Formats: sequence, structure tokens, C-alpha cells
Amino acid sequence: MPQHTLPRAICAHCDGFPTVTITTGTRTSDGQRQTITAHCPACHATTPARAHTRIGA
Repeated sequence: MPQHTLPRAICAHCDGFPTVTITTGTRTSDGQRQTITAHCPACHATTPARAHTRIGA
């Protein structure tokens, strides 16, 4: 008989998007956008992620 694993709960604070990349509005010397990565302060990016989201592109 197969074992069934229950899905892990999604963080209510970040709604399953524990890590995001945010553009700062500046560009690097080679012309790419400068970005910073932010992690959810509640779950510390330990919950299962729905997708990696980019804000401000």
C-alpha cells in the first residue's frame, strides 16, 4: 500500500512566496538591473514556494 505524504502548510504571512527578487532601480556597470533578494520574515523561506517572483521588472 502506498504511503501518502500530507502537503506542508503554506505560510500565511508570505502566502507561499517566501523569496522575492526586487530591482533597486539602478543598473550595474554592464547594464543589468541591480537586484536584492528578500526572504519572508515569518517563515525565513522555509515553506514550500509557489514560484520565484520578480517585482519591479
